Amino acid sequence: MSENRNHNTVRLAKMGMLVAVSIVLVYFVHFPIFPAVAFLEYDPADIPILMGTFAFGPLAGILLTAVTAVIQGVTVSAASGVYGIIMHIISTSVLVAVAGVIYQKHKTRKTALIGLICGVLAMTIVMIGANMIITPLFMGVPRDVVWQLMPFIAGFNAIKAGINSVVTFLLYKRISGFLHKN
Repeated sequence: MSENRNHNTVRLAKMGMLVAVSIVLVYFVHFPIFPAVAFLEYDPADIPILMGTFAFGPLAGILLTAVTAVIQGVTVSAASGVYGIIMHIISTSVLVAVAGVIYQKHKTRKTALIGLICGVLAMTIVMIGANMIITPLFMGVPRDVVWQLMPFIAGFNAIKAGINSVVTFLLYKRISGFLHKN
């Protein structure tokens, strides 16, 4: 019983560390991808979340996402408010759930790559719908205005998730030993 409790404590501490790294990354690295829509900023926050997903599973990834989004949304990204928190939770949860479920079935570099590609595609598609529904409510703009920005929104989500997925793919095996060590 004590060994299991120790394992859970270590795992929780590592997950907390991943959340902290995610917040620090957002603090230091964030910039617009498309100058025309400067409010859509790239940040590497999803990299530690994806690593936690691969190490601890898709449910852990969603938990990491929610905790990170709330902390980030009241600190380093406070300007985006509740809207930013909601959109971060939706987008990253889709990415980590899809990538994590695929990777969890057979933990190889090939399934990691397939999972990440599918996660990027799923996030991009889901965020089209989320932006069409949620953005008009929070921003007070008509849906046709959001639709006119959709090439930028879809491109932003694909690029952000793509960059974060590539970095995760390149770094995960180097870091996984630490994450799995008790």
